[in-house]
Amino acid sequence: MNEHLRIDREQGLLTLRLNRPDKKNALTRAMYRAMADALDQADQDKSVRAFLITGGEQCFTSGNDVSDFIQAPPSDLSSSEVFQFMRALFEFSKPVVAAVSGSAVGIGTTLLLHCDLVYVSRDAALKMPFVNLGLCPEYGSSVILPRLLGHARAAELLLLGQGFTGEQAAEWGIANQALEDGAATLAKAREVALSFQRLAPSAVIDSKRLMRAPGREELRRVIEEEGKLFSQRLRSPEAIEALTAFMQRRVPDFSKSA
Repeated sequence: MNEHLRIDREQGLLTLRLNRPDKKNALTRAMYRAMADALDQADQDKSVRAFLITGGEQCFTSGNDVSDFIQAPPSDLSSSEVFQFMRALFEFSKPVVAAVSGSAVGIGTTLLLHCDLVYVSRDAALKMPFVNLGLCPEYGSSVILPRLLGHARAAELLLLGQGFTGEQAAEWGIANQALEDGAATLAKAREVALSFQRLAPSAVIDSKRLMRAPGREELRRVIEEEGKLFSQRLRSPEAIEALTAFMQRRVPDFSKSA
């Protein structure tokens, strides 16, 4: 297991905790690979009834590690670690519960769209700043969010890259409940995840499959299309300027990439 991830098992619950606090749990290729492996193994393990993903009480994740992405941007969807993780979560047959506090940036927000139950702290800061980095939406967010929120609100989040709070996430249906702080959020998510130990496992799996079935193949195609365009945009002059500016802590100048 990757040094920046912590795995705990308890009463049929597998908890994956992002554990890179010095980098606000920024995700590296190695972390993505380890998370995909953990999901695949848990899906095959009959003793696992539910999967809980968290970053702890302070921070969920600040998104992709920019320096890691710059060094080796994903190109092949079949071999890229980030797309392996996306596939593993998308295909996971058992309930996935997320506990989110602090920052949830980029895929830190879009992965929540593929979880079954999401609990957030009220002051959690969620954001999908893809356009700000010269990129495009990923992981099905270009389809899921307009359907969930309506075009106007989704446009604020995806075309303007506006952030929103945990309280708003709960109001809009992205999260199940907003709680007082990170400790309460993690405790609630753990309580709910453990409750699957008392339920019929095959009935839960069948119910999740039925709920996810409508539009599933279309969503799979959208995720692939987004992934291809995202990979292309990572190599675009706009993205190079934006990511370089981010690393240099300055405002990007997109006139240079026009």
